[in-house]
Amino acid sequence: MARQGAASSMFAMALLLGIIASIPQSVDSIGVCYGMSGSDLPPASTVISMYKSNGIKAIRIYAPDKAALQALAGTNIRVLVGAPNDVLSNLTDAKAAAAWVRDNIEAYPSVSFGYIAVGNEVAGKAADLLAPAMENVHSALDAAGLGHIKVTTSVSQAIVVFNKPSGGNFTKEAQGFMGPVLKFLARTGAPLMANIYPYFTYAYNTAGMDVDYALFTAPGTVVKDGKYNYQNLFDATVDAFYEAMAKLGVSDVPVLVSETGWPSGGGKAATPENAKIYNQNLIEHIRKGTPRHPEPIKTYVFSMFNENQKDKGVEQNWGLFYPNMKPVYAISLSTSAAPAPAPSPDSVEE
Repeated sequence: MARQGAASSMFAMALLLGIIASIPQSVDSIGVCYGMSGSDLPPASTVISMYKSNGIKAIRIYAPDKAALQALAGTNIRVLVGAPNDVLSNLTDAKAAAAWVRDNIEAYPSVSFGYIAVGNEVAGKAADLLAPAMENVHSALDAAGLGHIKVTTSVSQAIVVFNKPSGGNFTKEAQGFMGPVLKFLARTGAPLMANIYPYFTYAYNTAGMDVDYALFTAPGTVVKDGKYNYQNLFDATVDAFYEAMAKLGVSDVPVLVSETGWPSGGGKAATPENAKIYNQNLIEHIRKGTPRHPEPIKTYVFSMFNENQKDKGVEQNWGLFYPNMKPVYAISLSTSAAPAPAPSPDSVEE
């Protein structure tokens, strides 16, 4: 898309004010992912202006994009930046990790980096490289006087299997690499980042699950797990991660949700209405935490825009905004949001 003139951009931004209400200054649990797999997205400077004008205080970018980082300088927007999968093997070399930190972190001293995610949903033999790469990036940050930036990785919800949260276990494959990863996170005080999508769990099992359980709209307990009652799948998945970590001997690493959301088109139950219901209820809910961990959950909504270079179907339809910056649906990132539409009366008891 051609860059817009200054006057046009200012007008467009003025229209967007109020589409997403500002997050209160005291709340920083919600971020929004900035995916860039689109041929028609606004320039990075305009996108970051949208974050600022809508009060979004945290952003996830999947690689150290120069234009985005330049636009983020001086904004105080908290940045989660990815060291993408294609550089993972390089980062197992200490000198290469130091060069990566120098070029992509130290080079932007006015950017408020909070986290570096080394790899995203890494699987197979490459996952064995995670812990060594994370160690090297952490050491490079320390050497540069940037030890406050936490180093972690972002994993798929598919690495944890469970019926009830108490039964949460890492898959056999994941147990091999998660042990060293979790030891590193526990030692350095970093969270485990997990991409959690109730939508996919529901879409793959529509016959066995009521959509209310996935949308936060179930009217009562759906899953009873000992003394804990679960009314939504998001909580159940987060707590299954905690239980899986505990089974590997780690109980002091928090879970940060690095992606979650609901598509507005392209698949089962993928509508703007359901996307709004899920994301609005998510925003209201994460301040409360889960039954096992009743503290705010830092969470990143996926994603800022619909992205036309992804696979056709739901993959192209996760955005809060269209590439022309018009909202896909109105949503508030404030805890004073209006309630979502009333749930249907059905729920699944397990």
